[in-house]
Amino acid sequence: MSGTRLTFWGAAGRVTGSMHLLEAAGARILLDAGLFQGHRAESHSLNAQLPFDARRIDGVVLSHAHIDHSGRLPLLVKEGFHGPVYATPATRDLSAVMLADAAHIQEKDHDFLRQHGNDGVASEPLYALRDAIAVQDLMVGVPYRRVFYLRKHLALEFLEAGHILGSASVDLRISEPGNQRLVFSGDIGRTGLPIVRDPEPPTGPIDALIVEATYADRQHEAFKDAERSLAEAVRRTVERGGKVLIPAFAVGRVQELIYSLHRLARNQEIPQIPIYVDSPLAIDITTVFRMHPEVFDRREQMIESTNDLFDFPLLRYVRDVPDSKALNATQGPAIIIAASGMAETGRILHHLAHGIGDHRNLVLFVGFQAEHTLGRRIQEGQEVVRIFGREYERRAEVESITGYSAHADKAELRAWVRRLGGPIRRAFVVHGEPPALEAMAGILREEGIKDVRVPQHGETVEL
Repeated sequence: MSGTRLTFWGAAGRVTGSMHLLEAAGARILLDAGLFQGHRAESHSLNAQLPFDARRIDGVVLSHAHIDHSGRLPLLVKEGFHGPVYATPATRDLSAVMLADAAHIQEKDHDFLRQHGNDGVASEPLYALRDAIAVQDLMVGVPYRRVFYLRKHLALEFLEAGHILGSASVDLRISEPGNQRLVFSGDIGRTGLPIVRDPEPPTGPIDALIVEATYADRQHEAFKDAERSLAEAVRRTVERGGKVLIPAFAVGRVQELIYSLHRLARNQEIPQIPIYVDSPLAIDITTVFRMHPEVFDRREQMIESTNDLFDFPLLRYVRDVPDSKALNATQGPAIIIAASGMAETGRILHHLAHGIGDHRNLVLFVGFQAEHTLGRRIQEGQEVVRIFGREYERRAEVESITGYSAHADKAELRAWVRRLGGPIRRAFVVHGEPPALEAMAGILREEGIKDVRVPQHGETVEL
């Protein structure tokens, strides 16, 4: 192998499926190995067919544990990959929980659809639980700010991305042939979010930058405004006797919501109603959060002032299926937080099926909804939505709060790029829908980067 080459096999021209193949220093290294999410048949087709021989991949560098970045790791193992997977210790521990859950959900969804006559290739599980478990044998925990050699002429350093617990930007140094530096942003977080620390980008000259663009075309509300909007939404729904149904990513978003609701309850800014976290995954993820206080933002007052950040009297964790089903029969106001964040899988689907037709209820979105997901269809105001193959009329109120986004907005992305310093020789914009990709490309050009590209799926470039 000669030269350095990048091929964009995911999150190119779209948001999900993050996966970029780096061929450098005699190695074939994947940056992320995420699942495509969205329309079931299309995403299954993209996920099921790996565009390379998994046995010839020498290693994976994982930016963080979200499934659209990590979810194809078990498929790689199933197809013969047996190299190391490098991640921060918190990402390693989160992945142990999340990948097993992803396998479990695929098997359960397949069984459900088969029982209801909707069986097909698009519902076939991509991998089994044993494949997800096998990934953990390959995980190598690399702490932040430690230069780690993947091989003689290829080193990496993880830096805080501020997106979720353990999330990292990747600084890769290639010393043969020639000296090159490649920075992969991962998903860039926001300044001032609770729990996790603020992003700390690498600095200095960069030969190639791979940067995300999820929200490069819009501005978020401030976190404090988002918390105020959450309180108002809860009070409004309680007044009409309804439930607040919140699809939320089990890692990061659920814990941020617990944090906010804990603070609002302490300050008596929301009524004293039961709050349910109905997600075994979110419960396990919260346990992982408790294991890694070393990466919490110690500037947060509540983090310093309480030892029970994720526990308070109104909060109830729901693990067992019968208890989850019983929530749909409960009377009176409540808050139900359940995975998944884009309402594509998991228990939130059952709560939506039972509650979306009730005008008293509120479906509250607190995160990005990708194209072709159920969450996006509800968010955009479709009057009839399909859940588990059945159509439901939407009567519930729908609201979106952007301030909980763990992704940097256009101003924060620009600030992150400026902190890189430079010069930056060339940049590749990924992980966004077309308007956001073009907006990020514009930001990069305005910041003085002359060679900016928006790669297409499968495109290869020589560095």
